[in-house]
Amino acid sequence: MNLLSLLSDALSIITITLCFVLKFPQIINIYRLKTASGINIYGLLLELSSYTTTACYNFVNEYALLSYMEYPIIILQEFILIFFVLRYMELINAKSVSIFVVYMTITCAFLSKLIPPSALTYMIPLCTPVSLSSKAIQLWEILWTGRAESVSVTSWLISAFTNFTRVFTIYMDSADAILLTNFILSTALSTSIAVSTVILNSTELFKVEKKNKVEKK
Repeated sequence: MNLLSLLSDALSIITITLCFVLKFPQIINIYRLKTASGINIYGLLLELSSYTTTACYNFVNEYALLSYMEYPIIILQEFILIFFVLRYMELINAKSVSIFVVYMTITCAFLSKLIPPSALTYMIPLCTPVSLSSKAIQLWEILWTGRAESVSVTSWLISAFTNFTRVFTIYMDSADAILLTNFILSTALSTSIAVSTVILNSTELFKVEKKNKVEKK
């Protein structure tokens, strides 16, 4: 095993490990500020659907758990994140509960193979555009509203880093052009969200400090 292979394996382990805490900085940030300003709920739902489809596809095809273990972990974090976003947006109601019940019913139907596994074969190619769309929507939300106080830079930097490491590990493993394109674009979008958040929050902080100085005078 050469040095590049060892590096690839090490990056895979680091990537999976980071996925265990991927959403927690964002969850903590929203809980601390008691607001979900700058967070797009539709982007989160698209992200959840992509993760769920991928996890179900791997499960019904009986792939090794270690090859997709990060997805169930991220899905659990996504549940918590969506709950807090809905809570602070005051969107926890009969409609949101009904949607959750439908989601769980469909997911269980896939896992128990009540819905033919072949359906997932047709759905899995859609995960890439759906995942990219979820990030694009979140970036649009930040730029359009000009508000990012509840967006966690740490979560998006972790996302950018793990996507970037996957570019390297996939290149070493299979050099699959589709997967490489997906992770390169994901890295770019996650980085853009992190940078936009830093810029907007820095601008708002500058405005507040300037206002305070004026009021003191």
